[in-house]
Amino acid sequence: MKGLPMGTPKDRRNFLVQGAAATAGLFAAGSVIGQQPEEVSHTDEYNGQGGEFPRTHSGRGGPVGSPTDRGKLVPGLRKPGLPPVRVTAPDLEKQSGKIVNGVREFHLQATPVRRELLPGIWMDAYGYNGQFPGPVLELYQGERVRIVFRNDLPEPTTLHSHGLELPVYMDGIPAVTQNLVKPGQTFVYEYDVHQEGSCFLHPHVAMQEAIGMVVPFVIHPKVAYEPVVDRDFVLVTQQFSILPNAEIPNTQSMDWNFVTINGRCGPYTTPLVCKLGERVRIRFMNFSTLHQHPMHLHGHTYWVTGTEGGRIPESAWVPGNTVILGVAQSRDVEFIANNPGDWVLHCHMFHHMMNHMVSQVGPIIRKKKNDPGFDVPGYPQMMSSAKWTKEDLHKLTSRRETQGMREGWFHGVKGLFTVLRVLPPELYDKVMLTNDPIPPNSSSPLNPPPGSQSI
Repeated sequence: MKGLPMGTPKDRRNFLVQGAAATAGLFAAGSVIGQQPEEVSHTDEYNGQGGEFPRTHSGRGGPVGSPTDRGKLVPGLRKPGLPPVRVTAPDLEKQSGKIVNGVREFHLQATPVRRELLPGIWMDAYGYNGQFPGPVLELYQGERVRIVFRNDLPEPTTLHSHGLELPVYMDGIPAVTQNLVKPGQTFVYEYDVHQEGSCFLHPHVAMQEAIGMVVPFVIHPKVAYEPVVDRDFVLVTQQFSILPNAEIPNTQSMDWNFVTINGRCGPYTTPLVCKLGERVRIRFMNFSTLHQHPMHLHGHTYWVTGTEGGRIPESAWVPGNTVILGVAQSRDVEFIANNPGDWVLHCHMFHHMMNHMVSQVGPIIRKKKNDPGFDVPGYPQMMSSAKWTKEDLHKLTSRRETQGMREGWFHGVKGLFTVLRVLPPELYDKVMLTNDPIPPNSSSPLNPPPGSQSI
């Protein structure tokens, strides 16, 4: 049995434009993992036990503690009883492997990789299958998994399954559980998976972890949890210290100047795009070297529903719009995307909301001489942005997922930043399923409504 079809977002969009049906790979006998949600009718309100919850505009829902309280148990638009939807990992490839004699088999190759963090800014790192982080691996709870791991690095390494309860000899710890896998060698990791949740794979060699080596490892439950979700996003956070005139991160540094989501810094991070009224899950995974990340979503309230240990009981779900993501932790959040527009999603540690932080030489950025503002202690704190070339801007604005955003949106997206786009169904279809031109300011207004600036 072959794995799920892969390709770039453009390839997948063209496939749909041509009218072909998107196929899904079989994950287990009689089970198919979902792709994107089928066409369903959109209603303004969800009526369920506990009250009503608005799907097309923001609102609190039922009383505190009710199933509709802040959308807690409001289902997505998919029919219940279907297999889990396949994850979406912006800027990363995905794999579902293939079934070989009843075992789900993946092939991972540790290699040096090169990644463009921002337009024109490159980093040399270590990764797997020619990328970092990733590729994202998906499987089902209850399966037996086989990872055929080959080391093509110039130094020994291992592969640890972070968060997995497995036989000790499969844990990937140098000397303690196995010998290091030398350059050119192959080691096969194989074990039964009885858990579900948002886990990851990484070497257990500290400097290799610091240079980027991590693989998101998503284990779906046998039957999709309820309330069902329509979108399931994976976001991996990392941080690096790249010194001036260098393209290799300093893995011994206790500081940093680049923070990434799925291997890119904002505004080069590709937005998360969903339809108005859908239930969305975001799987946050923090593989930073030394910092936590309070991940904050604008315009919505979500519920924290899972950790690297799996699903949290509903009675222990916590509502909010900022979740602390500690180093080596995963946190799953779910919400109804009922507030249309382009909403930023970012780490709320202030220094993580900037790019390429370095100590400057000489007077702090002065665009003009004799600026009277410099008579005020502390000025300027807005600093200055780098100049974008036409080629740089094209890389930011030519991606289909950014079409229709407000003019100049990229000036407000920096560092550990991305954007959640909540689009009405017609606009979503036009953005994601066609190649039609879409004018700027289609999803968020260019100017505030008249009178909103009045006192």
